[in-house]
Formats: sequence, structure tokens, C-alpha cells
Amino acid sequence: MQAVLLHKISPPRFLSPLTGLRPLQKLSTPQAKIPRAVSLTKPDNNQVSISTPTTVQAEIDDSTAAFWDYQFLFVSQRSETTAPITLHLVDGAIPSDFPSGTYYLTGPGLFTDDHGSTVHPLDGHGYLRAFEFDGVTGEVKYMAKYVKTDAQVEEHDPQTDTWRFTHRGPFSVLKGGKKFGNTKVMKNVANTSVLKWGGKLLCLWEGGDPYEIESGTLDTIGQFQMMDGGDSLGKNSKDIWDVAAEMLKPILYGVFKMPPKRLLSHYKLDAPRNRLLTVSCNAEDMLLPRSNFTFYEFDSNFKLLNKQEFNIPDHLMIHDWAFTDTRYILFANRVKLDVLGSMTAVSGLSPMISALSVNPSKSTSPVYLLPRFPNKSVGARDWRVPVEAPSQMWLLHVGNAFELKDVDGNTEIQIHACSCSYEWFNFQNLFGYNWQSGRLDPSIMNLKESEYQLLPHLVQVSISLDVDGNCQKCSVEPLNQWKKSSDFPIINPTYTGQKTTCIYAATSLGTRRALPHFPFDTVVKLNVLTKSVQTWSVGTRRFIGEPIFVPKGVEEDDGYLLVIEYAVSIQRCYLIILNPKKIGEADALVARLEVPRHLNFPLGFHGFWDNNTWLIKHHLP
Repeated sequence: MQAVLLHKISPPRFLSPLTGLRPLQKLSTPQAKIPRAVSLTKPDNNQVSISTPTTVQAEIDDSTAAFWDYQFLFVSQRSETTAPITLHLVDGAIPSDFPSGTYYLTGPGLFTDDHGSTVHPLDGHGYLRAFEFDGVTGEVKYMAKYVKTDAQVEEHDPQTDTWRFTHRGPFSVLKGGKKFGNTKVMKNVANTSVLKWGGKLLCLWEGGDPYEIESGTLDTIGQFQMMDGGDSLGKNSKDIWDVAAEMLKPILYGVFKMPPKRLLSHYKLDAPRNRLLTVSCNAEDMLLPRSNFTFYEFDSNFKLLNKQEFNIPDHLMIHDWAFTDTRYILFANRVKLDVLGSMTAVSGLSPMISALSVNPSKSTSPVYLLPRFPNKSVGARDWRVPVEAPSQMWLLHVGNAFELKDVDGNTEIQIHACSCSYEWFNFQNLFGYNWQSGRLDPSIMNLKESEYQLLPHLVQVSISLDVDGNCQKCSVEPLNQWKKSSDFPIINPTYTGQKTTCIYAATSLGTRRALPHFPFDTVVKLNVLTKSVQTWSVGTRRFIGEPIFVPKGVEEDDGYLLVIEYAVSIQRCYLIILNPKKIGEADALVARLEVPRHLNFPLGFHGFWDNNTWLIKHHLP
């Protein structure tokens, strides 16, 4: 049960040269003892009660410590496991009723090569982590391996365990590799999301087919074809943009090796119908003022049950989306072509993503309600005409959406999501990455107090439709009036697409002066029925990623929450188990398990709980 002998954690290359920074070794290192977490509750009366630790550790919390903590959240991990490793339980106990299954988490694992190049976190090679729960023995075993994509195989030498980046990726510019004329843009790193469906474990990326992984060993099988070619469906006449698309295809497909269709990394599971829902867009639409989206619905054996294409006459960049019982829902994140950025991007002087910029020309946010089933009426309303939400927002992630119909045939649609401001969102400095210097600047993610409302936060979008589908009202408001920076909203997955009461997300309480908004340090539970808010925090100089709900019963909050704690100040990762019914109480923490230090890993993106037999057995009518 040993990991590979060569286990190196690469220090970040993007460290600040700012004058006056103390060397890392002079920072006081906190004791390895894990402090108790902090729980906070916001009752209906808006009074806040805080459960503080019984013992308080003296921790450094100045701008220097904050800078280094942020860097260590993105430290490369080059090691892989050769066999499962049993995790050490450091706090609490694994509940006897915890379901058997596996928590998969993917994200970037490598940010620097051995020849002077760094890459944006979104361009880092996919590093798949697996936490397997044995319901009989109560043990949790851990494995981690890189997804052996075509780019990973080309850039990594397994004999010497060295790396040389040759692909630019959409968000990066190479320093030590080929820069000018480098057409290796579509670097499928399979690092964004993970899914277990139809007996296949898949790692997805925002730009191509997913990679299939052998679940027992985490070995890469190869690309899994989920989409067909790029030809549009059912369009007899061509307009000027169709002609432009035909001219772009040889360049994009041939020179830049882009796949005809770009599969979005976010998928949806329709538990009542036991279906997987995915969506793709055409490669050429990245450069044209129109967008083609193709929706696919698969059964549990990957048989295609439904496929629809929608042509929207606007230039959009979609990362996440929603669905209800009868509709697909797209929030129009509007972009535009940057002519100067396009020229520098094509020449290799800037990242390829610099060819685009956000388009804040509208004060509202178009929301497209697309009919999910052609033979099922959703009113006479033309889906090509969007609902205009009365707030300009860039949608990041969706927690859930559902629709309710009254006796008169009127429909109420609610979407619980995370959005940010167009003013803050910038393709070229996500996570604070500066492609010119190759460094990370945490200040970009932590605006001044007067500007915090621009950052990602949770919203509730409500749309009222009459019997003909005409919009009568649309509103946008902070979810439960929770206005702190938040992201990664999730629910009990068996309720996806249906009315829910509880939303969970990652947030920050803002108690850290230098890092008040990101990285996140708290799990928040919002009850949309009672409007209550409860939180659980990991404590000082510790961060969290996306929470995951593990269902085990019939009640909506009957189960457990999993989340990774990144204790960057001591360079440790912990798997945390929480009781969702006790968020906000002193005993919300169920268990904490430690990942071996030599396998400490960087921030993950999205995860998946594999217990499909439970989902199928307990899906709601």
C-alpha cells in the first residue's frame, strides 16, 4: 500500500517579487493540532450566534501569510498512488450508516513544468482523486492519478518524471516552449468535472470529449465519444454567419485541431427519469455572433433518447446551465470578439481566450427557456425571445431549477445559482493568474469592501409565465439575503430539477483581513422555505472547495456532506464529513480524515458521489 517512491511537491513558480515579503521559512508554522471548527447560525430574526473554539491557536494573519497561503493552494503535485492508501482518522468517526461508495474529485494537478513555463489553473493537467468508503469496515481508501490525455502523454516523460509544456491551452502562454505559431490551443486536460454513468467513469473538460477512466485503478482508458460531428440539424437555408462558419471550419478544425463540437463540462442528472443530460456548442461559434447549442439525453446505458439543437442569435459563453421538467434554461453570458486580442492570440503573443471579452452592452440578462420535449407543449411563447432578468449578471454555477404549475396553467420557475458582475469577470485573470508574469495575485479575488457585491454570490431568479408562456414577472434577489461571496451551490442530487428546500454552497465569512472573500472557508446551508442560514467553518488559514451531498434516506437533508479542507499553513489536506442537519451547531463535524502529506494536492474543481444504485432505487416520482 505504498505510493510511488518519487513524490515531489513542486513549489509555485508564480511567487510575488513584492518588496518586503519575508521568506517562507521565516513564517511561523502553526502547530499540527487541528483546531475545532467554528459554527455560525443566522436565524430568522437576523441575529447571529457564533460557536467559537474552546482553544484558540495563535495564527499569523497578515498580508504576507495570506499571500503564501494563496500560493500553496495551487502547488503542483507530481505524485500518483500505485495502490489504495487507507486514510488516517484524526477526528470523529465514520458513521455506521454511511453509504458504501466513492467520492471522485477532479481538478488541475500541475502548474509548472521543468523548462520555465507556468500555466493557468484552468489549463493544469487533470488530477483525479478518489475516496472509497467501505460501509462494512468503515475504512476510507484514497487513490490519485493523472488523466492520461493526449496532451499529458506528450508533455510528461515517465522515465525521468519530467515535464515540458508544448500545448498553450486557452488561458496560458508558454515561456519555455514554442510560443510563436503554436497552434496547440485546445489542450484537453480533463480537469473540470467527473461523472460515473452507465458503468463508465468520465473526466470532462470545457472543450472536447471526456476521457474514460478505469474506476478500480484510475488508469486512463481513452477518449469517450459522446457527440457526433458539427453539422447543424434541420436548417435548410444559410445566412451570412453560416457562410462565415464554413470559412472558419478548415482553420479551427485543421490548423488549431479543435473538435467540431465543444462539450460543456457541466452535465445534469434527471433522477426521476434516470437520465444524463449534456450540452455541446459548435467550435466556430466562439468567434461568431451566434450560438448553436445541442442538448443530449441518455439513459443509464448511454442510449441516446433525445437530441435537440437551438440556434440563438447572440454571442454567448456558457459554462453551466439548468433544466426543469419541461425546459432547458440558458443564462446568456454575452461576449464579443476582441479584434486586437484575436491577432495577438493567433500569433501566440497572448492566451487564446484574449480573443474574447465580456459584452456588458445590455443592462438586463437574457434567459432562454428552451422546450425540452418537442411533442410536449410549454405554451405558445417563442423560445427565441428570451426573458429579460432585471439585473446584469454573469452566471457561474447552477444549484437547481424547478417549475411549478397552478390550477390555471400558470407556471412559476425558480433558479438557485451563483452569479457575478460583468465588471469583475475577466477571462484573462481568473483566480488572479497573470499570464504575463505567470504569477497568482489573490487581490483580484478579494475586492475592497465597497466592491464586494461584484464578486460571485448566490441568487434566486424567479420567472412567472402565464398559460401561453408569456413572461408576467421576473425578479433577481440574493438567495435568503445572503450577500457574502459564495459559489458551488449544490443540493441533494435526488431532487435535481424539482422543488427543493435546502441549498448548500461554499462561502467566506470575511473574517480574514487579507483574504476576506476567496478562497472559501465555510460551508453554508440556506433553507429557502424558512429563509434561515447556517454555516460551518474550517477555522483560521484553512480553505474548502465544493461540497458534495451524499444521500442516504428519503428526507431532503437526510445524508452527509463531503468537503475537502485545504490546511495550507501546514500543507495538509483533509476529507471532512458533515451532518447537514446540524450545520450551524457545535457538533456538525462528523469526521476528519487526513491525506498523507506527500500526497497533499491543490484545489479541486468539481466532484461526484458514485452511488448510482441508490439513486435509481430512491428516485422521486
